[in-house]
Amino acid sequence: MAKVINNMDDLAIALQPTLKKMVDGMAQRVYETLNFFLQRYYDSYDPVFYRRQYDFLRSAFKVDAKIVRGKAVASVYIDTDYMNNYYGVSGEQVATWANEGLHGGKNLGTNTPHVWDETMANTVDNGALVRDAVAYLRSQGFTVRV
Repeated sequence: MAKVINNMDDLAIALQPTLKKMVDGMAQRVYETLNFFLQRYYDSYDPVFYRRQYDFLRSAFKVDAKIVRGKAVASVYIDTDYMNNYYGVSGEQVATWANEGLHGGKNLGTNTPHVWDETMANTVDNGALVRDAVAYLRSQGFTVRV
């Protein structure tokens, strides 16, 4: 039986599952891209003086999409609290250095990615997320003009 939509509120509610799945897919793409650049960050340097804990490599987290005040919302982030075993430096500082292309605050002359900035450049800034959203909506039968 088809759902009856009598007003804009009914329409918004009817669209929520589609929007939630679309946003979840977009968040997944950001999460995968972030993990790609975290791995490239680790691959760009092989430490000699210490044994890696790999906490930063595993610090990316994705919160599945949910509806909040009528909007589909998801989160992808680096959990700096997860990185609690660095000596004399906070997880936030480690993440900041990584986004500046530094290892331990030092520029080692390697081809080190700027982890978060490159993630954003390869998902948001280049329009990939918008293209994904348009493709998803079209796959669900919506007509989308861009």
